[in-house]
Amino acid sequence: MTDDWEHGGFGLYIHWPFCQAKCPYCDFNSHVVREIDQAVWRDAYISEIRRTAAETPHRILRSVFFGGGTPSMMDPDLVDAILREVRAAWPAANDIEITLEANPTSVEAGRFQGYRDAGVNRVSMGVQALNDPDLKALGRLHSASEAMAAFHVARSVFDRVSFDLIYARQDQTVTAWEAELKQALTLAIDHVSLYQLTIEDGTAFGDRYAAGKLRGLPDEDRATEMYEVTQRITTDAGYQTYEVSNHAKPGQESRHNQLYWHYGDYVGIGPGAHGRVTIDGQRFATEAPLGPFDWLKAVRTTGTGELERTALTLSDQTSEFLLMGLRVTEGVALSRLQALSGGAYDQNIGGLVDIGMVEISDDHLRVTQKGRPLLNAVLNELLRD
Repeated sequence: MTDDWEHGGFGLYIHWPFCQAKCPYCDFNSHVVREIDQAVWRDAYISEIRRTAAETPHRILRSVFFGGGTPSMMDPDLVDAILREVRAAWPAANDIEITLEANPTSVEAGRFQGYRDAGVNRVSMGVQALNDPDLKALGRLHSASEAMAAFHVARSVFDRVSFDLIYARQDQTVTAWEAELKQALTLAIDHVSLYQLTIEDGTAFGDRYAAGKLRGLPDEDRATEMYEVTQRITTDAGYQTYEVSNHAKPGQESRHNQLYWHYGDYVGIGPGAHGRVTIDGQRFATEAPLGPFDWLKAVRTTGTGELERTALTLSDQTSEFLLMGLRVTEGVALSRLQALSGGAYDQNIGGLVDIGMVEISDDHLRVTQKGRPLLNAVLNELLRD
């Protein structure tokens, strides 16, 4: 019997936890430290690759993703050592995607050729804004001109380049966002991730917002208008909105992110990394310690960077499958949903079809254009007991 994960494939996520500075909007597991002994981190990553590979032998690896933090702080030699070990651990798909997230500074752009030589074939750049005042407000260390220079270096080195932008920023107008997005799409990019600014608890922005000091945020109507403008402009420019915040030229979708959204298996290595791994027919959720040096100590003293491993029930898996799969335009396969859930969600689906929030066709359940801005409400209704 085919394990459910095989519908989505198998990948590897490697978390690099360090940044040059902590952005005020960021709630990712990232840390600023004075010194990093990259040889020590190399040994820890290699140890974890070997441990996890022993539990998942003979799987075809479809993607590797270096996330963070700021992975472009890694020495190219470190990336090369990790990828050598990865290639020894698992057979790779012929079209394996190996992505590294990068900040668009001149220093980090200088490492791009080294990453390419190591085997990285896709870079995702955290540009975030195309004007200096907004970059400063977002706590970014690069200027708009430096970001563009780094982008052009990336384009000359890698066949596939993506970058991120944040919208619904402080004092940003719909007209200004429209012009900025059009400017971004004139560049030779094949993929762009466009995120609404969200204020997260525990961040500097979250603290300012709670104190009433974060001014100029758009109201719900303006944020919705910016979302609608985003969908229209990207579509007109030939980008397919294949997920809520991700837009790509045909064939240039992020394979690693698709693995998440298609609910495949993936090994998570590094501080705070999560994974979903099926072993002997049972799918597990894995979790690593958040603290970089807690993780490092665990790997070196106990032989594992895994803090917790939880067996997922079929109900857990069904919920995760829906939460991930309905983010993508194609939706989820009903046959797969039925196999996981035993038909537990049929009644909830029917009510949402009746009010035009979801639709069913070609054995797929998908959220409609009407339902997409209300995705969280749609998911809450589907997952209601």
